[in-house]
Amino acid sequence: MTAGRRHGHFATTRWSLVLAAGADGSSPAVLDALGALCETYWYPLYAFLRGRGYSAENAQDLTQAFFARLLEKHAIRHADPARGRFRSFLITSLKNFASNERDRDIAGKRGGGAPILSLDMENAEGRFQMEPPSDETPERVFDRRWALTLLDRVMSRLQAETAARGDKASPFDRLKPYLTGDEPQLSYAQTASELRMSEGAVKVAVHRLRRRFRDLVRDEIAHTVSSPEEVEVELRYLWSAVGR
Repeated sequence: MTAGRRHGHFATTRWSLVLAAGADGSSPAVLDALGALCETYWYPLYAFLRGRGYSAENAQDLTQAFFARLLEKHAIRHADPARGRFRSFLITSLKNFASNERDRDIAGKRGGGAPILSLDMENAEGRFQMEPPSDETPERVFDRRWALTLLDRVMSRLQAETAARGDKASPFDRLKPYLTGDEPQLSYAQTASELRMSEGAVKVAVHRLRRRFRDLVRDEIAHTVSSPEEVEVELRYLWSAVGR
């Protein structure tokens, strides 16, 4: 059962832990939780800045400076528990940060020497240039990249779980298209023939993967909201952001 379903355990999820810390957000557990969230969502914020017209260099500097500031002692004291989504907190905070000319000066110094997350900035612009042309607003680009980043994390977790089980009977790479629809899907009969499995066994394997995929999506979302009630709302928003 996932964290989003068990109210008694919800406070141990990452964003709930950060919010519960309030102004005293400097404990190792809180910083680890916040760092894990930030490492997931730095690229959607980078894409947002590029969409607002910042150059690649300025967007890189500003993104790193923003996270450096966010991870400083008491930097989360302005988080509003009433607005319980980490996604909303991030984008609002970045807008405020970017609008301040002094913060732009800090960005030019790449965080002013403060410790920063290990962000893959060398590949950030390459990823951005591979984005399909779009007339979406920067906010919409951020939401879509947030959703896709979260789903990528889920897929990585699912693949790791499958590998850890040594589940050779259900090769993940061959069954993945049934989860994502990213590739032309073969019929169950075709996949069964290629994998030398029965068609029934393929259907069972796909059913199990889909069920676990849904559970992991819910679990990832639970880490980014502040209450169990937010999970369903955010889940619907995620699917709308990726056009499902």
